[in-house]
Amino acid sequence: MNRNLVLVSALGAGLIAAAGMAQTAASPATTPSAPQPAAAAVTPQPIPAKIALVAFEQAVFGTNEGQRTVQEVQKKYEPKKAQIDTLSQEVDSLKKQLQSAPATLSDEERATRLKNIDTKEKQLNREAEDAQTAYQADLQEAYGKVAQKVSVTLKKYVADNGYTLLLDVSNQQSNVMWASPTTDVTKAVVDAYNASSGVAAPVPSAPAATHPRPATTAPHAAAPKK
Repeated sequence: MNRNLVLVSALGAGLIAAAGMAQTAASPATTPSAPQPAAAAVTPQPIPAKIALVAFEQAVFGTNEGQRTVQEVQKKYEPKKAQIDTLSQEVDSLKKQLQSAPATLSDEERATRLKNIDTKEKQLNREAEDAQTAYQADLQEAYGKVAQKVSVTLKKYVADNGYTLLLDVSNQQSNVMWASPTTDVTKAVVDAYNASSGVAAPVPSAPAATHPRPATTAPHAAAPKK
């Protein structure tokens, strides 16, 4: 009986010791990590800057093809312009007639004339506005087609001449406050495009009439993609 108890106690003590050894073996000793070598400092290399400025919208319309495109759009709207001019003259004539009407003109007749003038004036404004909207849309579409081709010439020009940065200064709100005239490549790009396109300079057209009014500034186009 006592021998069995001693044997059980010895076995228990052996299991406990074995468990302790296993736990110790499962926990590897922690050794301090070796210090990592510091990364070598990278010294930035300066890149010579050569900046070009371009008034892209003016360049597009300054090309022979751009000028010809504007003339074609204007010619398309000449019949509508003549119609609006005639209606405008009619309204002016009716107003002058009413102003010069005798004082004996009845209130009913005066009211009738005023209503007629008002009706024709609203028609004039509506037709002029519709024509202007359509004119600008056609001009914008035509501009976009030429702009895509001029953009190709522009990017080739600045790349061939070693420019590292191109800025579009078409917008009057440009952040460029001053630049040397030698950085403006607008005329050079126009000349290069005219030479490659083979389009002859168009014959100057007569000044455009008021209705529909042509754009006084070139339609805004997206800057040429890099």
